[in-house]
Amino acid sequence: MDFNDTPEEAAFRAEARAWLEANAPKDQSVPATEAEALKRAKAWQAKRAGAGFAKITWPKEFGGRAGTPIQQVIYNQEEGKFNVPGGFFDIGLGMCIPTLMTYGKPEDLKRYVGPALRGEEIWCQLFSEPSAGSDVAGLRTKAEKDGDDWVINGQKVWTSGAHYSDFGILLTRTNPDVPKHKGLTMFYIDMKAPGVTVKPIKQINGGANFNEVFFNDLRIPDSQRLGAVGDGWKVALTTLMHERLAVGGGAGARGPDAREILELARATELEDGPAIRNAAVREKIADIYVRTQGLKYTTYRTMTALSRGQQPGPEASIGKIVSAPKLQEVSGYGMDLQGEAGVLMTGEGSEFQQSYMWAPGLRIAGGTDEILKNIIAERVLGLPGDIRVDKDLPFKDAPKGR
Repeated sequence: MDFNDTPEEAAFRAEARAWLEANAPKDQSVPATEAEALKRAKAWQAKRAGAGFAKITWPKEFGGRAGTPIQQVIYNQEEGKFNVPGGFFDIGLGMCIPTLMTYGKPEDLKRYVGPALRGEEIWCQLFSEPSAGSDVAGLRTKAEKDGDDWVINGQKVWTSGAHYSDFGILLTRTNPDVPKHKGLTMFYIDMKAPGVTVKPIKQINGGANFNEVFFNDLRIPDSQRLGAVGDGWKVALTTLMHERLAVGGGAGARGPDAREILELARATELEDGPAIRNAAVREKIADIYVRTQGLKYTTYRTMTALSRGQQPGPEASIGKIVSAPKLQEVSGYGMDLQGEAGVLMTGEGSEFQQSYMWAPGLRIAGGTDEILKNIIAERVLGLPGDIRVDKDLPFKDAPKGR
């Protein structure tokens, strides 16, 4: 691994840092409402896009810099030192728009990429269903051809940000007479169109970022299809690869870590004295620190490959499997150290509770732990694949729950 910037990378880092120091928002107050948070995020996204920092690797014609992946990593590192608004555009710019750029028509790109990059329009990803979570190919939302249009009926669930999104990419079943992976087709839709109903889901931590989305005779033109009819699984894999890279890269797994546990242990009194002097506590902190460093240096291997113009190896697939469960464990241990105060969701130290409530979602989003372990086992280690009894059956004949 090479931990040093090249001269070109150092110059870019200095440029990014100088721009952030001059332009990062000075207002550090916590937004009172989601609407206020969205307003601030849109203003920051527009400023970032205007300077060419919103998506550095994208072509210049779409508002990017045609830069390198390592430049994007460097900018992300520098921006991470500032408390800037965000989160509303990650799914659209990280997953949906790259899919549109791969399979959309030139007129689609001209119409949608710029507004999404500038934060003027927000996109969501409509994949999971009540009967198709980890097994996305088991979805039942139907799209039926009617002349030059498609009529869509069904339901999606756990759709992040659907309640404030303008558009979404939608995976549907268009042919139940072939095996489940072969009868899918992808579309993009207007989330405000007649026939689309969004219902937020109240989460255990008090938030409502996930949603149910219902489609009742939603009619869309064939021009909103992404990829060929029946090629939806191929298109979806493009989206999922971008999603797993985003989540595995650590963007979705931020929260308390070894440093925060160490600070908590220094400030916490146990029956036998300060927690930091307790042998069991020190052993746990050491274990967390070792895994944090392992994840850090595995990420550096990916960065080194990017810096050399190479494609990252299988280590890029490991990040999410390690980071999401680790966040859950670290947050839970922090709550244990707090004792009775560990049940409180507000006040000093409540970041452990918030992260603990959020962490299980990260173990599902972007592929569950089990799915990703199967992928690594089969495609990296070359182990035999799971037996799938429904793999070659027409979807209509495949075993289903009652």
